[in-house]
Amino acid sequence: MTNIRVDVVLPCLNEAQALPWILERLPAGYRAIVVDNGSSDGSADLARILGAHVVHESRRGFGAAAHAGLLAATAPIVAFCDADASMDPHDLPLVVEPISADEADLVLGRRRPSTRNAWPPHARLANTYLSWRLRRITGVNIHDLGPMRAARRDQLLALDLQDRRSGYPLEMFLGAAAANWRIREVDTGYAPRVGRSKVTGTVRGTLTAIQDMSGLLRANSAPSAQNEVRS
Repeated sequence: MTNIRVDVVLPCLNEAQALPWILERLPAGYRAIVVDNGSSDGSADLARILGAHVVHESRRGFGAAAHAGLLAATAPIVAFCDADASMDPHDLPLVVEPISADEADLVLGRRRPSTRNAWPPHARLANTYLSWRLRRITGVNIHDLGPMRAARRDQLLALDLQDRRSGYPLEMFLGAAAANWRIREVDTGYAPRVGRSKVTGTVRGTLTAIQDMSGLLRANSAPSAQNEVRS
């Protein structure tokens, strides 16, 4: 059996169409932890058949699913990736290797769209504004709070993340910045997702995510320049 170097958390809600492509593209030594968040399309059974470790999280919310995956992880490094085929698992080593080499503590995948319709304009605009706010608040030269990311499991657990909705990735970033982690951003591809997005695919979903994040931003309004993203 291949030695597991990295656990990859894949929050999942009705992603049966995308899972085969996602799971077959995981690099050697990377284990998929598919966290089923109440799917009705057989995603959990399919993921199990395809060899993934499946976790069930009944509380709806991206943060609830992501954190359940983190708690289930046992590998020293944990990566996160959407399960909708918008991001290629072949890119996971780009965010993992700086952690393995002890060159960074948190690595974020900066999305580079492969086609014009990969990233809806309203979602791109919201991300641009959020990144600008985060640069001002933390001093970290971030351009994208992307869904593909990696860090060490023990450090992530020590952050004691509490958000269980759309604010989970933001809380992770803010906690890392406050703890003076070395934060790096690397380019990763971004393609149109399979199926309809629960968040950025709709204006309503994007506004809900912004609302979830607003409280965290207000609570972390003091600027700090302790970290710098390395290109």
